[in-house]
Amino acid sequence: MNKNLFTTVKLAKGEMNIYDFGSIKLHAYKTNDFIDDEVFIVEKNGKAVVIESPCFFGNISELEEYLKDMKVEGVLVAYHGAGATFLSDIPKYATENAKEYSESGGGKTLINNFTDTFKEIFDNSVHKITNIIGEGRVIIGGIDFVIKQTAEAFDVEIPEINAVYTHMLGHDCHSIVANTAHADGIIAELQSYIDKNYDLILTSHYTPEDLKDAKTKIDYLENLKKIAGSCKDAESFKAEVLKKYPAYSGGNYLNMTAGFFFS
Repeated sequence: MNKNLFTTVKLAKGEMNIYDFGSIKLHAYKTNDFIDDEVFIVEKNGKAVVIESPCFFGNISELEEYLKDMKVEGVLVAYHGAGATFLSDIPKYATENAKEYSESGGGKTLINNFTDTFKEIFDNSVHKITNIIGEGRVIIGGIDFVIKQTAEAFDVEIPEINAVYTHMLGHDCHSIVANTAHADGIIAELQSYIDKNYDLILTSHYTPEDLKDAKTKIDYLENLKKIAGSCKDAESFKAEVLKKYPAYSGGNYLNMTAGFFFS
């Protein structure tokens, strides 16, 4: 499936890009919110499973309206635990570590920070997980998923559409990278996607991407390590990265990376 082969439904706030695989469809909801969230709906035989949740009230009501003619069987809550008013009566699935991440870990810290920034338009309530899942195959709504636990939460393989969901990629966007070892870990994960020959890579903050984008990101991370090794402080590091990647978005992510590398 080519990442650009979709039909678009314009909504009041966001837009829905729909990939048709025949017996199964992928609905990629671009929220256009303040943190560029993406939410994914896998639909088969009138049933649907949602991956992640919008966290701004305006998007929550918009997406619920879009889903009204589908029978939503569950929501996979991985890295985005806020927005618990979204489909509040539908089963919520997560690994134990993802649950902890959202309730008391790094995810909860992010939720608190977003609450301070966005105030009442942000739904800071945390999803109540009704179904704890582990690694491996899980079937929800007649759809196969393969769960892979990560340090913070979990990634999701969707075999029927040869796709994988992970938290972040962004081939032309800076990333939060803690250190060289972290960069190497991301590179290894992206290389595994290439080795498995996925058609689509779905992420929480970007439209669906492909293996060419994964390779672009690997090159970026390798260059990031080289630049960090040649610089003495955060400011010179940022200047060199911006010189090499002047059109990249996510300047706040670059600031965080510089802080980590030169703390």
